[in-house]
Amino acid sequence: MNKTTIILDHIDGVEAAARMVEGKLDDILIDGGDVPRPGTIFRAICDRPLKGQGGMMVRLPDGDTGFLRAAKGLAPGQPILVQVTGYADEGKAVPVTHKVLFKSRYAIVTPGAPGVNVSRSIRDDDARDTLLAVAHSVFDGDHGLILRSSCDGADAEEIAEDIEAMLAIADHVIAQAEGPNAEMLNEGDGPHVTAWREWTDQSDVMTDAGGFESHGVLDQLPAFFDPKVRLTSGDMYIEPTRALIAVDVNTGGDTSVAAGLKVNMSVARALPRQLRLRGLGGQITLDLAPMTKNDRKQFETTLRAAFRADRIETALVGWTPLGHYELQRKRERLPLSDLVSEDL
Repeated sequence: MNKTTIILDHIDGVEAAARMVEGKLDDILIDGGDVPRPGTIFRAICDRPLKGQGGMMVRLPDGDTGFLRAAKGLAPGQPILVQVTGYADEGKAVPVTHKVLFKSRYAIVTPGAPGVNVSRSIRDDDARDTLLAVAHSVFDGDHGLILRSSCDGADAEEIAEDIEAMLAIADHVIAQAEGPNAEMLNEGDGPHVTAWREWTDQSDVMTDAGGFESHGVLDQLPAFFDPKVRLTSGDMYIEPTRALIAVDVNTGGDTSVAAGLKVNMSVARALPRQLRLRGLGGQITLDLAPMTKNDRKQFETTLRAAFRADRIETALVGWTPLGHYELQRKRERLPLSDLVSEDL
């Protein structure tokens, strides 16, 4: 059995997918219900420009409202293709972009951005040439195309089929761009398809009903409702507020000179997984344990490496005058506490 296991199952009838690495829960995706999924594409209707912000409020189906950040040249009443980029804060508009992408396991079709590109993580020149040949054999050039890192070592026929499928969807959606009413043209992927698309490392895949229980997912999940996270050195408390996610770091009983650096390094390594499994995003402020300014560079290097391996976009903003460290994380998921009950 591989060290990585992907389990496709349901929690209380809701579609979900979990990724276990050496028996430890590494990631979980749970369907958000009736709210628009990230990746969903709408024909939206421009409604009201936001002067001073350069944005536009747009009308979506079912009375929903979207916020388009870059709206130069748009006029009220104009139809426009938009794609949901994340989940909205409570009471706020759905964040959308006009840069629509059609993303699958091997390929990303990019209308309006012509050219064929291969992921920079594929460095072998022969492999890159082979992939470009596969792409050009089925790609008509009307759109742009990015071949993802998962293409490395994949079957050429599967890659070609994936490209063709994404091109067909792109053409179908773009053909419906004009119209008088807001309409959903392509729904974002659910947890099972997203797992297939994004978790591309060699894994055992389990699809039997009850897989979450038999593989220990349900046993590990309650820990991510607890604000306290025990670390190899000290602990941290992760507590969402309306404004931000506060992370308080403590050294515990360790009173040594190096205690602050040790626990902060543990936080740097553990934080991406904790945020991912808790479904937390937005502004994040770390109240770290005391350490010298000379140790900050080591902490930042470790934190940057940890988030580089995390799929969700996170900007490491830096230090505040009070000595806190700030991050800005894309709201790609809903909080775990909004999706399932703590009493699983």
